[in-house]
Amino acid sequence: MSDSDDILFAREGGVATVTLNRPHALNAFTLGMYRRFAPMLRQWEGDPGIHAVLIRGAEGRAFCAGGDVRAIAEAGRGIAGDPSLTSRFFWEEYELIRHIHRYPKPYLAIIDGITMGGGAGVSVNGAYRIATERTMLAMPETGIGLFPDVGATRFLNLAPGHVGRYLALTGARLGPADARYCGFATHFVPKERVPLLVEALGYMAWRAGAESAQVEEVLAAFDTDPGEPPIALRRAAIDRSFAGDTVEAVLDALLLEAKEGGSDDEWAAETRAGLLTKSPTSLKVTLRQLTIGQGYDIEAALALEYRLTQHFMRGHDFYEGVRAALIDKDQRPHWDPATLAEVTGGIVDGYFAPLGDSELRFD
Repeated sequence: MSDSDDILFAREGGVATVTLNRPHALNAFTLGMYRRFAPMLRQWEGDPGIHAVLIRGAEGRAFCAGGDVRAIAEAGRGIAGDPSLTSRFFWEEYELIRHIHRYPKPYLAIIDGITMGGGAGVSVNGAYRIATERTMLAMPETGIGLFPDVGATRFLNLAPGHVGRYLALTGARLGPADARYCGFATHFVPKERVPLLVEALGYMAWRAGAESAQVEEVLAAFDTDPGEPPIALRRAAIDRSFAGDTVEAVLDALLLEAKEGGSDDEWAAETRAGLLTKSPTSLKVTLRQLTIGQGYDIEAALALEYRLTQHFMRGHDFYEGVRAALIDKDQRPHWDPATLAEVTGGIVDGYFAPLGDSELRFD
């Protein structure tokens, strides 16, 4: 398969379609894919025959499992590829995400299957996100020595209560009902009906200036109840446990929850144990990221996240996390610093230090 086959562009009536076509890699984005996608978005924006844009994944297990972090890590370590990938990948990814969020025409994502990291970036930041019964959405970056990016500073903070903090720190997985409860999905359509939805959108009689209303009318006709969201039943315990201003306070609250012997004790114990496997640096940076990022718009969120990425690219844990999860696959990362106590306030401050002329800025 050539690079040009990794992302496919087509048209169904008045709808431009994007298909992420790397099923062997769970449709993860490469920089080349972003570089092909961005100009097409600009072209469709000015094309009066295109009334909406729809993105989906090739048949398989995933909509999109994120960005190609292995390639970024190998470039940063000087193992393979262009060392500038550690900056260019995030810069161009974030510019595209900002364009998606501000897109003047209806933008729809069919989040069928695994949706993580960059997959959330090109879907949750768009206007309409359609889940199916196979949707599994997560932001698992603290487990690879990174932090939730791709606009997550904004959209995780829009989740109910402290659910965004919970998802950011733990990387917990959401099904379709939970994704809708959190606001990450706007609609639920059974997978078998998705082709009919795409057909209905493509061949409607579009009316200039009414495209969004027309899309919403079609989506409403296909929208189905995904059932009760399990996370809603856990909401009170999540809000109690993740209200603290420090990661240590979160762990203490989870320990207390576990000892109380209520209906949430097993969840609290498992959640606490899971947090202790994550990068201590990532946990502390992520909590501060979400705390200071409350109310951020997409531009502020992405600018902050770009700053954080560049500091993480100069550190240890991202490379070690990718090694343990994706290269050696031993699932035994050796974090440095190894404990939360060793991650001082000064260390965390360093991740938020300005980049000077290298800051991500939008026109």
